[in-house]
Amino acid sequence: MRIDRLEASQHVKGRILAFLEDGTCLKITEQELLDFGLRAGDHLDDDTLRRLREASHLSDVKGKAAQLIGRRAMSRRDLERKLKEKGASAPEARYAAEWLEAIGAINDAEYAALLVRHYGQMGYGPARLREKLYEKGVPRELWEEALGQAPERESQIDQFLDKKLLDRLPDQREKKRLSDALLRRGFSWGEIKAAWERRGAETWEE
Repeated sequence: MRIDRLEASQHVKGRILAFLEDGTCLKITEQELLDFGLRAGDHLDDDTLRRLREASHLSDVKGKAAQLIGRRAMSRRDLERKLKEKGASAPEARYAAEWLEAIGAINDAEYAALLVRHYGQMGYGPARLREKLYEKGVPRELWEEALGQAPERESQIDQFLDKKLLDRLPDQREKKRLSDALLRRGFSWGEIKAAWERRGAETWEE
């Protein structure tokens, strides 16, 4: 297979377009251009063409991985899943994720801490924070360290009740409604009960 011409991509920096005599175009990197010693007019044997196609495809997967991470932070698990949805094989997705880890572009521990701070500021308690870490694919061994960066629970609950009650005491119906809301946010019954006691409201057992 002969290379008709080589052109620098006008859209992606560092990408070279290799136009082949059969009308196909391989998108390769400058490094692959050097590694394979490619020049316009070169004839590629079947083995070289196969290796070049594999290298080109892997570079494309790495490019997609970098784009995904550039749009928003995510866990390594979610990155690999999204790459496979876009056509990458499991080994290719794993290689791209490992490459991004090696250059510091993804870090599950930092991502876990980011999630905890974000959802903690939204008023989520420990149980809901754990749910989010699970949903986002953060390895369990990173959870506890990340949860140590969550806002102080008493303060979170007190702020929620202050906003809802404006210094008044609720009746039993409203108290139950607010308590249920806090339970859904991931706080324990013990933490909620203690918050009512701090406000001087009567508490009840479940």
